[in-house]
Amino acid sequence: MGVIKRAISSDASVVASVLDATDIVSEIERIHTTSAVVTAALGRLSIAASLMGYGLKGEKDSITLRLDGNGPTGSLVAVSDSRGNVKSYVCNPIVELPLNQYGKLDVAGAVGKEGTLSVIKDLGLKEPYIGQIPIVSGEIAEDIASYFAVSEQIPTVCGLGVLVNPDLSVKAAGGYLVQLLPFADEKSVDILEKNIKQILPVSKMFDDGMTAEEISLKLLEGLNPNVLDEAEVAYKCDCSRERTEKILISLGEKEIKEIVEDNEITEVCCHFCNKKYKFTPEELMALIK
Repeated sequence: MGVIKRAISSDASVVASVLDATDIVSEIERIHTTSAVVTAALGRLSIAASLMGYGLKGEKDSITLRLDGNGPTGSLVAVSDSRGNVKSYVCNPIVELPLNQYGKLDVAGAVGKEGTLSVIKDLGLKEPYIGQIPIVSGEIAEDIASYFAVSEQIPTVCGLGVLVNPDLSVKAAGGYLVQLLPFADEKSVDILEKNIKQILPVSKMFDDGMTAEEISLKLLEGLNPNVLDEAEVAYKCDCSRERTEKILISLGEKEIKEIVEDNEITEVCCHFCNKKYKFTPEELMALIK
């Protein structure tokens, strides 16, 4: 289980959301058997999606983050519901790259520094909201902050981090979003800027034993913060046999018949959790009816 904590300044002008995502990213590595740099990249995107999803108001609302860069990972996708539960996948789970100039996993090199970040919000309306920006750095946190500045005009600081052990297990992972509301004064901005400059990388703070609550309060130190709310979140796929049947039906009668002719048993695998659903020719023909 992951834990999200949200803290708010005493004047309600600054909100900090922090996610301890070590268990979530560990599950991502287990399901997708990712290499170290892909674990870091997909983990960061999933942490961002969870934090952004937790801010949605409607119970059935969801948000999808899609990174289409020119790096060897190919597309990365993370989907979160309004409770912060997240699922994700990557086109190429195994990418091996040298460490970057800072001796860290080269996430930008894996994702690519050119391409687009798309944010799709399904808010129960006729059409989903879609915002798209060019990739700024490929490090993901900067790209998320740029999205908020460009598409939603919300001044945002984003920190995302994943520490991977030599055996490819996840040592620590987490992230934060700090957002300024329109009525934040210059003093609050100055205090926040000072805090951000002094704060350690988020994965380092979690690895040192800090909790999500402690980090949220540290981010807003000097602004008399209080914990606003908290939630347990998880890597959670909502696939089912019924949903898979609907997807097959959407293919149409002609394509289903072609599948029946080519296969004794048809297997459909979920990209997000690798669960497999098997259908006999008789079951597929029943879907046509």
